[in-house]
Amino acid sequence: MFRRVVVGISGGVDSAVSAYLLKKRGFEVCGVFMKNWDLIDESGYCSGEQDFEDAQRLCRTLSIPLEEINFVKDYWVEVFGNFLKDYEAGITPNPDILCNRHIKFNRFFHHARERLDADAIATGHYARTNFGPFLERYNENEKVRLQMAPDPIKDQTFFLSQISAEALRRTMFPIGALTKPQVKRLAIEVGLEAYARKKESMGICFVGKRSFQQFIGEYIETKPGPFVDVDSGREVGQHAGLHHWTVGQKCKIGGCPQPYYVLRKHRASNVIEVASGHDHPLLYTDMVYTEQPVWINAPPGLSSEGRVVRCEFRFQHTKPLVGCSVIETHGRQLFVKLDRPLRAITPGQYAVFYRNEECFGSARILQPGPSIVYSAAAGVSLKSEASG
Repeated sequence: MFRRVVVGISGGVDSAVSAYLLKKRGFEVCGVFMKNWDLIDESGYCSGEQDFEDAQRLCRTLSIPLEEINFVKDYWVEVFGNFLKDYEAGITPNPDILCNRHIKFNRFFHHARERLDADAIATGHYARTNFGPFLERYNENEKVRLQMAPDPIKDQTFFLSQISAEALRRTMFPIGALTKPQVKRLAIEVGLEAYARKKESMGICFVGKRSFQQFIGEYIETKPGPFVDVDSGREVGQHAGLHHWTVGQKCKIGGCPQPYYVLRKHRASNVIEVASGHDHPLLYTDMVYTEQPVWINAPPGLSSEGRVVRCEFRFQHTKPLVGCSVIETHGRQLFVKLDRPLRAITPGQYAVFYRNEECFGSARILQPGPSIVYSAAAGVSLKSEASG
């Protein structure tokens, strides 16, 4: 059933090993290099050109064709434009989730299926589905389920949490059941050592080697304003613009007995409220309000009739899962009650939901609920509750 597979080739080791494994299993493999951004640094060097050359060399080695597809305009409209709007509004977005949803598993998926006559696509993501890494357990009468990778550090289901079930049904994750060390060892064993040794790209693709502050300053006008101590109400310093700061971030304010951390940003007044101390009680909450979710599969039993569904939550992909109760409102938004308070839940980030290693989907966070304020009379310490 699945004969022709189009694999996304980035020039890195993960997509290189994925392409190798597909070829080894006998699929008719075609590579695609997605050009999503025109990044040229101050010296005139474009890192994307080197990645494309590495992708070409890989495909020559594996004897598979390679096509470069230009998604720069789509990326600008559907990912980067929204990224800038959010930062201007004082919201902290997640462009990786948007890129997967709109570009890799929408534009790329449909290009592969409709123009390249692909039976399926493949990527080098660390994720699994119930259909198997090569769709060997595909069942047209069964729902596809996105499942966590066994490598907890590299698991990328968080970033795949808004892709469509339609695309996921015909997606292979050839390295999804492997760990990163296993992938690198395999690359060396099969003659792809150059990719195993290549430095892994980290961070936001369009920022490149620049500092984020330098990058964002090129697109959003600097608008200075005050840092205000949430406890005393007094101004304790000046910031260079809401877009330079995110909730929970340490502030560089001199002359203070202990560091300040961003609590809230107010667009109308251009005020950033700050809290003194990393574990200030106002930085913690056990409630979250979200926008309407995007489900791959909705948690069983969830409805707008006020039924409570139990699952697990995270809003940062490296953090442990936390148990939660979820209610869908009549407006299809979500109210989430966490089993324990978490620090610095940030508007614009994503609440991603799991159960038994299945990722159901995610919803963008509108705002955290009321902060947890502990009284001495209750005899409960913030630190013990937040870490328990």
